[in-house]
Amino acid sequence: MDEVKGVADLGIFRVLGQPNLNLRVDRERAARYGLNSGDINSVVQAALGGTQATTVFEGERQFALIARVAPEYRDSVDRVRTIKVALQAAGGVNAYIPLSEIATITLDTGASYIYHERNERFIPTKFSVRGRDLAGTVADAQQQIARSVKLPPGYRIEWAGEFESLQQAKRRLEVIVPLSLVLIMVLLYGLFGSVRDSVLALAGIPFAVAGGVLALWITGLNFSISAAIGFVSLLGISVMNGILMLTYYNEVRQRGGMTSLEGMFHAGSQRMRPMLMTALSACIGLVPAAISTGIGSQVQRPLATVVVGGLLIGPLMLLVVVPALQAIFLPRDESGVAEGQGQASP
Repeated sequence: MDEVKGVADLGIFRVLGQPNLNLRVDRERAARYGLNSGDINSVVQAALGGTQATTVFEGERQFALIARVAPEYRDSVDRVRTIKVALQAAGGVNAYIPLSEIATITLDTGASYIYHERNERFIPTKFSVRGRDLAGTVADAQQQIARSVKLPPGYRIEWAGEFESLQQAKRRLEVIVPLSLVLIMVLLYGLFGSVRDSVLALAGIPFAVAGGVLALWITGLNFSISAAIGFVSLLGISVMNGILMLTYYNEVRQRGGMTSLEGMFHAGSQRMRPMLMTALSACIGLVPAAISTGIGSQVQRPLATVVVGGLLIGPLMLLVVVPALQAIFLPRDESGVAEGQGQASP
């Protein structure tokens, strides 16, 4: 992974380094003395860890009395090997043999910390992404690992952290964004009663999205979940501006006295100020977040940059290009001029 472009601060959480006292019972030799592994384990547990011998009462309180061998008989591996294990000899008397006679005792390096998730053990590997988008970096890393690493049976690699959150958010956006567009179309159709007008109200969305993409490219930021939320915000603002334009156009046409081109020009000129005021107020409010470099800026900068870029370019294009498109696709009857002249002649 160190060879993948964009990977930085690569490291593995160390899980080894804890000294472990391992005791392996020789079952055949233990069986010769009439012992089993459970008997030996009980002796080792009592000698090293202690076992409850009795209960001491003091007034209304009670305490467990733990007994184990003295520290000088368990402070080294050699001393542990000399721990006596009792067994019953002939004649009913007790005999004692050292622990080393029936077990192998070693001091090995074991796990210092065992990581668990979903009741499964795992070894965590960490890395950061610098100067590149997260999705592209992980895709190259996955290809590199697939070519170079062969995992033993029972092992697998899972990409978690921010990348896992990104994948989950993408899956949610794949459902939420189309559903939002469908709901917007239903609401627009209920407002205008025309599929053509509803689609024309959405004409500013591509320009707002293009402004957000251009802002990300200029600032050198990569696409992220925060940026995706910014694009979703632009959808609502662009649709609102389109509704303002078409609603005022329909009001002008209903009054009569103007052609379709004149009505669209009048609607654009009258709605220019509220649209620009809305866009500039949001832009000015988000500029500090878009240029911030402090703690937490990695989350707020993409969102603010997308919204600022989309609201700077989107409304301008909505006032210049969208009226032209709407004038092309809207009906061009000149009944408004005829009605205006007919009302003025008397």
